[in-house]
Amino acid sequence: MTRLWLITLILVACALFAPLLFLPAEAPPPEATAPAAVSADADMHFTVLRGDSVFDADMAGYLPGAVAAEMPALFETEALKAQAVAIRSYIMSLCLSENPRHPEADVCTDPNCCKGWLSESELREKWGDAYSANSAKISEAVAATDGEYLSYGGEPIQAVFHASSAGQTESSADVWSERPYLVSVWSPETEENVATLVSAVTLTPDELRAKLLESRPEAQLPSEPEQWLGSVELTETGRVAALTVGSERLTGTEARSVFGLRSTDFDVEYTGGAFVFTVRGYGHGVGMSQEGANLLAEEGYGYQSILAHYYPGTELVGG
Repeated sequence: MTRLWLITLILVACALFAPLLFLPAEAPPPEATAPAAVSADADMHFTVLRGDSVFDADMAGYLPGAVAAEMPALFETEALKAQAVAIRSYIMSLCLSENPRHPEADVCTDPNCCKGWLSESELREKWGDAYSANSAKISEAVAATDGEYLSYGGEPIQAVFHASSAGQTESSADVWSERPYLVSVWSPETEENVATLVSAVTLTPDELRAKLLESRPEAQLPSEPEQWLGSVELTETGRVAALTVGSERLTGTEARSVFGLRSTDFDVEYTGGAFVFTVRGYGHGVGMSQEGANLLAEEGYGYQSILAHYYPGTELVGG
């Protein structure tokens, strides 16, 4: 009887407490959420002049629109990263300049003065159905280089750039003033790999005279057009340093502007009815060649190597 009572007691206890053995273990406390990554670009603030208006910007919000304005979105990602670093460096150098270009703002959106920039609405109009893909590609390139800039002597550099050069970039000493990191370097563009590398401008004698007089009203030209072209002086890279037309000596940069040429790397001849300018490359030729950067990226160069090539002696800081 005692044994039967003991067995009954054990069975009752099992019925009461067995469910507790299968209760789920207490859930572990949630892991601490990692803090969101801090953007160095978001901490860089400056003012921007656009037309007659000035607005405040931070690098994170501004830089994608600047890269999109200055380099085709179809270019290689590593070229876009190099472009982002170059523009960031350039803007930083302007913000720190002791001789600001604009008394009311740090930079402007004129590509012929500071650097170009396009708003979201302008990019949507420019890219159409490709907006989302292009915007994401450029934003990723900017984010991948967050806060990185080129430095020389402890200061952000004037990381100028241009569209293309025919095999060699130009030294800043032959265009503006000397910068130790803006020297002539090899660039990979050829007529075979850049379809737009060579262009031509044809001017009749009347057209050339009108353009010259608009810039130099005092200019004198011989009666015969075949006598108008005089001596040509070249830089070490073969670009035109100076060109004599009639009584006037024009620098290569002046001749480019006066006659509407894409670069100072040109030849000109009178063909018996017109003056024909054969032009190579596009832009002032100093600093990074955008087409060259894209070609190097296609060959497997990373943006760090591209920047080191076109801005020798500089240091990539941040990131």
